[in-house]
This record gives sequence, C-alpha cells and structure tokens, in this order.
Amino acid sequence: MTGREVVGLIKKNVGVPWNERSYRDTFKLGNPDATVKGIATTVMVTFDMLKRANQAGLNMIVSHEDTFWNDRDETKDLTSNPLYKMKTDYILKNDMIIWRIHDHMHAMRPDYTVVGSLRSVGVKGGEDAVMRPRVYTIPETTLGEFASQVKRLTGSRAFRCVGDPKAKVSRILLGPGYATPRMTAEADVVIGGEQQEADGAFDDVEYVADGAFDDVEYVADAASLGMAKGLIMLGHVVSEQPGMEDLAKWMRTFIKDVPIQFVPAEEPFWT
Repeated sequence: MTGREVVGLIKKNVGVPWNERSYRDTFKLGNPDATVKGIATTVMVTFDMLKRANQAGLNMIVSHEDTFWNDRDETKDLTSNPLYKMKTDYILKNDMIIWRIHDHMHAMRPDYTVVGSLRSVGVKGGEDAVMRPRVYTIPETTLGEFASQVKRLTGSRAFRCVGDPKAKVSRILLGPGYATPRMTAEADVVIGGEQQEADGAFDDVEYVADGAFDDVEYVADAASLGMAKGLIMLGHVVSEQPGMEDLAKWMRTFIKDVPIQFVPAEEPFWT
C-alpha cells in the first residue's frame, strides 16, 4: 500500500465531502507513492516524534498539526535554516511520508479531537462530541480537585488554571486546541487548549461564532466576586493529542494491511 492509497481510503471513509482546496490536509514531504511499512498518528510532527516513529518501523506520519512551524507549512523562507535542513534530511533519508489531517478531522461526526480530549480529562458522555461545545455535568467537586484529576489523567507537566481552587464546580465546557469556548452562565469550568491572556483578539471562526472573549480576565473577575468559575488551559498538544489515538483506532477499522500506531508528540512545556 502506498501513502496515496492510504489517503484514498481515509477520504472514502471520513464521512464528509472532501475539500480539495484545503491547504492543511495535504502531503507535506516524502513520496506519496512510496510503500507504507507502518503508519504513526500524532498531533504534531516534532523531531523527537519522528525518531520514535522511525525506530518503530512506521514510515508514514498522519499528523493533526503542522510539520514546519507554520499553519501552511510554507518552507520558502526556511531553505537556509539549519533545523529545516536536518528535519527534511531525516525524513527523506528514512523514506518517510508526512500527511496532515486537520480540517476534515474537525468536520467528522464525531470529532475525535473533542472525544479524546473529554476522555483524557475524565469527563464522560462525549462519545459523539463535535467541535461546537456543549456543557457536560460531572459529580460536584472543587476546582482544585478537578484540576488534580486532570493533571493525573493527562500526565501534563504545565497546564494552567484560573479561579478559586475551593470553588464548587460540576458543569464543564471543553474545546481543544484554539477552540477554547467562551465562558457562559451555564458553565462552571471552561477547558481549552490555548487562548490569549488579554485583548480577546483570537477568534477562530471555524468553531466559535460568539465573538472574541477574554476567559482569563473574566474568570479572574468572577473569582474575586466569589463566583464559582474556573478555567483550565491544557496547551495545544495536550488538548488535541488524545484524539489522534482515537483516529488510529478508527483507521484500523478499514486499513488492515499495515500496522497503525499512535505515537504521541511530547508536551513542549515544563515548569
């Protein structure tokens, strides 16, 4: 099976019309017509992840995010960059194929990035979740206890919290990656991948239709007034990574001829 044939099977099974104009969901490097010995799914094509996939005999990488440090994977300004040269040389030397699935993954029903993220923090009931966020109810606990659960389950080293750790919470609103939901009256805790700390300038119109909003400042103000509001920022990799494990399981239902393995990217942050 070639890389192009693998992608053909994904397109056939994804369940939504394929947008050929997507600049994200394309081959990024390597020969699409080369033989695939094994497939690694991951959230981000880091050099460390590449090496672990290669050591496991997996030469096709199916990634949710970029390879060359920008959303379009533009490389025209990187040709003299030594890190770019080392990364591309490693990929080509080891006959690896890089392909990204982002836009169509978020269009799938369910969206595995949301399903996996909810599971990873211990919130049940999200098996059919999509990117449009909805409130999930958990047994009442404190924000601090819930944050401890998130840390234990995700293994994260560096996620951030806003709010009073003693506040009683039970209603969770989650959006992975840049799709951090806007805090609402119906939610006690918002969990997101990342968001600007001020100015509310980022508004991902693909997922959020209610305008830019500073959850960080809002929750800080709410805590000052004794309101039970909390915010947990997992980071982009930690929030979307579990979905790529789910994607690997989904791919195994229709790709039988080559091994498929989830190879996580490492969490980039530490404290």
